[in-house]
Parts: sequence; C-alpha cells; structure tokens
Amino acid sequence: MGSRTRHLRGGGISPSWAERQCRVLPALASWGRTSRRRRPRTSDRGGTSVTLRRVLLVTHGGRAEAVSLARTVAQELTDAGIEVRVASDEATAVAPSAAVVIESDSAAEGCELVVVLGGDGTILRGAELARAYDVPLLGVNLGHVGFLAEAEVDEVSTVVRAVVDRQWVVEERTTLEVVVTIANAEIGRTWALNEASVEKASRERMLDVVVEVDGRPLSRWGCDGVVAATPTGSTAYAFSAGGPVVWPEVEALLVVPISAHALFARPLVVSPSSTIAIEVLPTTAGGVLWCDGRRLIELPAGARVEISRHGVPVRLARLHAAPFTDRLVAKFGLPVEGWRGIRRRGENGAAP
Repeated sequence: MGSRTRHLRGGGISPSWAERQCRVLPALASWGRTSRRRRPRTSDRGGTSVTLRRVLLVTHGGRAEAVSLARTVAQELTDAGIEVRVASDEATAVAPSAAVVIESDSAAEGCELVVVLGGDGTILRGAELARAYDVPLLGVNLGHVGFLAEAEVDEVSTVVRAVVDRQWVVEERTTLEVVVTIANAEIGRTWALNEASVEKASRERMLDVVVEVDGRPLSRWGCDGVVAATPTGSTAYAFSAGGPVVWPEVEALLVVPISAHALFARPLVVSPSSTIAIEVLPTTAGGVLWCDGRRLIELPAGARVEISRHGVPVRLARLHAAPFTDRLVAKFGLPVEGWRGIRRRGENGAAP
C-alpha cells in the first residue's frame, strides 16, 4: 500500500478526515501488535503502575542550529516526564544533559516515537533507526525541501506539545526490498524508503542493462542508470530523473531510466506486487547500487538486482490533516494564483 493512516489520539484531526483515511484506534492500542515491537517498561510509584515514555532524538550533529535545537527539545521533553534518547554516534556532538545515550543500532528500541531535526538526509537516517523497531518517525525540517518532514523549524513548540500530548496520526509508507545476486548467488540485501538506483560506476562509460518486470524482459538500455522508486520516492531522485509525482495513497512502484539512449525510455508505473529486475550485462563495466543515497552495494558485470515491495513499512507521524496536494504546493512553491475552485462551489460543495 502506498500509505495507510491510523489515528493514535484525538485532537486537531477532524473525525471525517480520519474516517476517510483509516480505522480509528485508541492511543497505544497497537503495542505488542507484532513481535517487532516491545512493550514499554513500567515502574511502580506508590502502588500505581506508570508507563515510562521514551523518545529517540536524531539530528544533524554537524550543524550548530540543529545541535542547539536538539538540546532545547530534549530539555522540554524531559521536563514533561519523557525520557529522551540520543544514539551513541551523535553523543559527542549533541549529548544534551537530559538525554540517555544508547548504542545506535538499538537506539529506537522501546521508544514510542523518533523525532528528527534536520533535512531529508537526516530524516532518512532516522527512518533506518525507526523502522528496525516499528516506531513512528516525526521530522522537523532544517534543510531545503524536506519533503518527508512534518513541520518546519518555526513550529518546534507545536511539535513538542504534540509529542507530549500524543497528538499525531501514523501513516505507513511502502518500502522496497532489494536483493543483489550474481550467478544465482546472493551478494547483498537491503531496503529503501525512497528509491533503489542502479548507476554507472565510471563517468566516461554508459551502463548497459536489461530491465525485467514480473519475470519478462522489458527493454535493454544504454544509460546512466535506472531508478526504482516508491510513491514516497517519486518526489526525490525519480522526480529529478523525469519521473511522475505519485500520491502516497497510490499503490504502485516506479521505474525511471536516467539519460537512456533508447527510443523506448519512458518512466513506468507498475503494480505494487510486481518484481522489477535490473541486470547489468556481462559485456559492460560494473555499476553501483544506491538505496536512499545511503546504502551502497558494488555491482560487478553480470549482477542482477531484484526489487519488490517490502513487508515492513516506514511509519510517519503526521500532525496535520493537509492533503498531499497542499504539501506538494508548499514544498515546491508551486504557483496557484488565480485558482477559483472554492468560490465556484455552493455550501454543499457542489458546483453551481
């Protein structure tokens, strides 16, 4: 599924919107829903069982603005009775006195939320930590576009209050499973939220590949690369390569060639249940596989990359019920002056 939404607790989201998106569930009702999630630890204070709330804070440790903001957010959450964690590889740069430092790989274990302060790259890093333990991710944009972010830097106070009050909606986003083989032997396996891109390894030579969909050959391309993307990734690398923008609710996978020297080299939209294979021909130089621009696997000549929908999504925490169209307009600064759609409709929403 492109995206699925669940209402965790009331406030700020109209029932009509939530009902259109999903089935409404009470806060924390899904704890223990799968074996991937651990129940939060509790303590006994005065004979009363108290749930210990935890939030993982992820930020860009190389930016002074992000570090300063992280310390402020950590202190405010701690003052509200929430344990704040920081991954060990960020401890030196960030390490607010209020935070508990945890080994990076398991930093999100037992947390109810991962809060990310940064741009899309930092949010993708946060997604790696959050997805491992089925924890929702809430991004605050400190970068440029920040398409995965839910709030801007001037909305931090609103974000902190929403976290304290558990006022968010969970939206599940499709991810990709990526398997690399050569001569039927697996040499790599990873995943992606935005895209998996097979690219040429050297600038001076094209990459020769054959693209396959559902076990059938589609076309041979001499190109700079091929991007396989999710609807979430349709506004990222695939968009820059000329692919279409796909609404996150749409169930689909995208195949977008990069600078292909071929008559048939158009972006493709295929079924979400399809398996896409990209074979690096033995007669060409090897290539490289990038997943979300973060995870790299070298591809020797003859390598085969199989891409399909993964069973484990990334869960985004949403604070606003804004339609994707509004997000698109806001993030890209699209011109909408002169639109008169609302004025032409009556009170019941019907056109006069």
